[in-house]
Amino acid sequence: MNIKNFGVIGAGQMGSGIAQVAAASGLNVIMHDITLEYASRGKDNIGKNLLRQLEKGKLTAERMDDILARITPSTDLANMQGVDFVVEAASEKEEIKFELFKRLDEICPTHTILASNTSSIPIGRIGARTGRPDKVIGMHFMNPVPVMQLVEIIKGLATSEETHQTTVELAKKLGKIPAEAGDFPGFIANRILLPMINEAIFCLYQGTGTREAIDTVMKLGMNHPMGPLTLADLIGLDTCLAILETLHYGLGDPKYRPCPLLRLYVESGWLGRKSGRGFYQY
Repeated sequence: MNIKNFGVIGAGQMGSGIAQVAAASGLNVIMHDITLEYASRGKDNIGKNLLRQLEKGKLTAERMDDILARITPSTDLANMQGVDFVVEAASEKEEIKFELFKRLDEICPTHTILASNTSSIPIGRIGARTGRPDKVIGMHFMNPVPVMQLVEIIKGLATSEETHQTTVELAKKLGKIPAEAGDFPGFIANRILLPMINEAIFCLYQGTGTREAIDTVMKLGMNHPMGPLTLADLIGLDTCLAILETLHYGLGDPKYRPCPLLRLYVESGWLGRKSGRGFYQY
């Protein structure tokens, strides 16, 4: 399939990053969010990212203007009726994703592939909410999207090979390296990452170490670029909790039980960087 028009649902950190790399690859992008403020803020953040590249000499002003001109903010989901491929990057909540895919199925042309950037929810469950499960696939980008090369590609049981190959080729066009994962809760990345983060939170909860000590051990001892508590704040503690709950429910193994401290922080509104407070203050 020749993809020219690309849709993104969600203009937050992940959605705006996906929109940026799509526009940079030459696609025309419609970036949707529930309010014009959110959608416009997403485009403004893309502009700030590109400006930093411009100041470092990695981008020309003409190239920056071309990328931004390809991105159209939207608050009407009906604007997706002209896209060839759409990536949903909304909150990691099943009810939100199920409703979005049901509506996209009604709005988008029959050839349109519907992809989800979900971190953990099985693709088959999402595809079952549509009349085109063969055209539903997982396309899990890493954060920050413009920097990280990996994209997990997840086929549901009903996903066609044509949809799979089109998505793999699109990932490469966006400058990413695709890795195929099975359609199980958490896929590969978060099946491994979130238990590690959760165990780090348990270490803090049980007084095994301070937040600084825990992060320092993982950075200097395991050569991680950032500690697990800092990473959790970057991901968003509410997102971490949602992924762990999906793993715990979907796999039925108590080792995925979210740490009570994580739940307490989320319930208190301490969500990490996006709220100004998580394991650290920002």
